[in-house]
Amino acid sequence: MTFRVALLPCALAAVLTSNAFAADQAAVPKQQDDQPGLTEFTYHTGLPRAPQQEAVVFELADLKFKVDPANKHLDGDATLTFRATKPVDALVVDLDRNFKVASVEVDGAAVTNWKNPEGRMTVPLAKPLAAGDAAKLRIVYDGKPHVAKRAPWDGGFVWATAPTGEPWVASAIQGNGCDLFWPCIDHPQGEPLQVDQHVTVPAPLVSAGNGIAMGMDEKDGWRTYHWRTKNPDTYAISLNIGPYELLEGTYKSRYGNTFPMQFWHLKDRGAKAKELFAEFTPMLDFFEEVIGPYPFADEKMGVVETPHLGMEHQTINAYGNEYKKSEYGYDWLLQHEFAHEYFGNQLTNKDWDDMWLHEGLGTYMQPLYMQWLRGDMEYHANLFKQRATLANKHPVVSGKSMREEDVYSDERGPGHDIYYKGSLVMDTLRQLIGDQAFFDATRLAVYGRTDPAPGNFKPLYANTQDYIAAVNKVTGKDYKWFFDVYLYQPALPELVATRANGQLNLEWKTGGKPFPMPVDVRVGNKVETVAMTNGRGSVPIAADQSFTLDPHSKVLRQLAHVDAFQKDRDEREKEEARKKAAGG
Repeated sequence: MTFRVALLPCALAAVLTSNAFAADQAAVPKQQDDQPGLTEFTYHTGLPRAPQQEAVVFELADLKFKVDPANKHLDGDATLTFRATKPVDALVVDLDRNFKVASVEVDGAAVTNWKNPEGRMTVPLAKPLAAGDAAKLRIVYDGKPHVAKRAPWDGGFVWATAPTGEPWVASAIQGNGCDLFWPCIDHPQGEPLQVDQHVTVPAPLVSAGNGIAMGMDEKDGWRTYHWRTKNPDTYAISLNIGPYELLEGTYKSRYGNTFPMQFWHLKDRGAKAKELFAEFTPMLDFFEEVIGPYPFADEKMGVVETPHLGMEHQTINAYGNEYKKSEYGYDWLLQHEFAHEYFGNQLTNKDWDDMWLHEGLGTYMQPLYMQWLRGDMEYHANLFKQRATLANKHPVVSGKSMREEDVYSDERGPGHDIYYKGSLVMDTLRQLIGDQAFFDATRLAVYGRTDPAPGNFKPLYANTQDYIAAVNKVTGKDYKWFFDVYLYQPALPELVATRANGQLNLEWKTGGKPFPMPVDVRVGNKVETVAMTNGRGSVPIAADQSFTLDPHSKVLRQLAHVDAFQKDRDEREKEEARKKAAGG
């Protein structure tokens, strides 16, 4: 998801913005006045699954949507196939109560005693399913889907108009969940094994969708586009409708396979769209060389232009950065959202508490890409701009189940730190264990193996402990101490240096946690590595010699000058706000 850019200086935002947009919503009222059916339950995503949801495999979601832009109306017809892993007496899905449900069926038989009091629909079964049995739940519904007031941070639909006058529609629901427009299991582990979409729109509009195009039918002034995808994130299923034209090409992978690259852009953006499309190939080259094979090569690498900033919708990433140029010579939003195909769609967090696996690793791909493409100057420039943003008020990982809105909140959770602190922690880990171990551990976490190749891996779930286990397995050492300090507590480690009796004495302050992090020190014109056993170490220093701690910036740590900068910036911003409020 992309991050919220409103709080960042423009120059910084252009460099740092990220799969996903960091949600920044205030506490949500239980009901919205303009949409009385929308409940607080629906607004939250990633709440604990019902026992009946945990007891099934979601095999297939066959989704029919008829989208009427003129009336901002959606007709839905969803047939969901579930297979029980243990006995279950009801099927439970999440669906926004804004919609009027016309009918509910299980295996073709009408069900009338279903309930949906808060947005979690329970459909009793006439006969309980035994382990291994399957059932098809069909729900026909219609209504006005929730309108996103500030997409993509506030989830919902965007009903816009293209510059050429046609309707331009998009869904962006990561912040609030799939239940805003289709009946689903609104949890990171609620992925269907397959989703078929049949999207009907007024002709001649185009619907660009997830996965593989299965054809298009046109009748009576309406077009129906058919799409099929496998193992998508629940929030990755999206609707993208507009007066699109298609740019396409074929990517030849270093792994010997080929797959389509496709970009649906507005019809008046041809020249700029071609420039952006030219970035697809080098971006893919980077990810395939540094991380591994593109995970969805059996479908496509797809991007669609949207009336909101962007989102990592699997194989059809939303792009709304308006083709802005940057001093780094690439489009940060295109690259960040694409990173989520690896960190988010291939590797999916088990819980929102592990969202740094999506955002931190995805954000680290931007400085890495600059190092790969241009060299060290851009790499370090990116990293330092990230360093200047850290809040360190909440741990990146709490160790307990979290709601999405709390994780993305700077007030109630780690917020921006899941992006930038996550990225900087990855850089420090890379410096500590070396490139080979770092990228092998990352591949192990993403693919389940260090030698991924087309056809030998599947999408998987992981949490923070799984990533730590991957690092330990690859290195043969226990790095729990590293993650305990950087992820499970807010404060950064502080390196304290004192001179005494011809020695420069060094000590890590970490709140009492073990932290044997080695550190380089320049003394005079020589750089030495201090082992820091038990968090302490020393190096000889003459009275007339200067020193620099960590001269190559390998270690993320507390920095007094950054703290002073942030304090000064915050005070100036408050004063400007005060003057503005006073009319000054």
